[in-house]
Amino acid sequence: MANIIITGASSGVGFEAVLDLMANKENKVIALARSGDKLRKLHEISGSLNPDGGTLFPAQFDIVHDDYPTSLVPFIQSKFDQVDILINNAGVLVNRPFLETSAEDFASVLQTNLLAHAKMIQHIVPMMKPGAHIVNIGSMGGVQGSSKFPGLAAYSASKGALSILTEALAEEFKPLGIAVNCLALGSSQTEMFEEAFPGMQAGTLAFEMGRYIADFAQTGNKYYNGKVLPVANTTP
Repeated sequence: MANIIITGASSGVGFEAVLDLMANKENKVIALARSGDKLRKLHEISGSLNPDGGTLFPAQFDIVHDDYPTSLVPFIQSKFDQVDILINNAGVLVNRPFLETSAEDFASVLQTNLLAHAKMIQHIVPMMKPGAHIVNIGSMGGVQGSSKFPGLAAYSASKGALSILTEALAEEFKPLGIAVNCLALGSSQTEMFEEAFPGMQAGTLAFEMGRYIADFAQTGNKYYNGKVLPVANTTP
């Protein structure tokens, strides 16, 4: 049995990962997202796909602006006695030429893709025990030496920072017995991808990537810690 928290659960690979996690009736999942409507849809679809599956607790929460100590933490404590897995999946993507990317654009991307995850980890780790696993969802765009794309400077920089944060925290949390890994995803056919790259075909379907994330979150800490793992079917 695992008590799991996942952010960015209302669409894309996060949505699909929740459905996969719910296939195990022993799992309890707190699914966080900003959209209440999309969370209701997730709850409905999950119930129809996995009528005998795990227990899902959808919760509307903005990881950038909402209050952690008085809102999120008490909610988690009311559902879980401890947290076994945290999947930091929420993210935003701005596709804009660098010379037209404003300071506000950069701030917004860094707030969601880096600082909010740091805030989440700071509040969740006190509820974790040895054997717990934190999975940060990064990007191939944030991996040194990988192919880069025009217009994604802010996004790639934020994901690169998340990769380094992963390595630093894995070392810092060793005495606590908490593993921290980052999955650097290649392109997946999600709403975010389609908005940023109209007409382009991604390398992987969202449900395939969601399944991989769900499986890795539950088993990856047996084999990895402090790793930034490329999850892409192209090179470099």
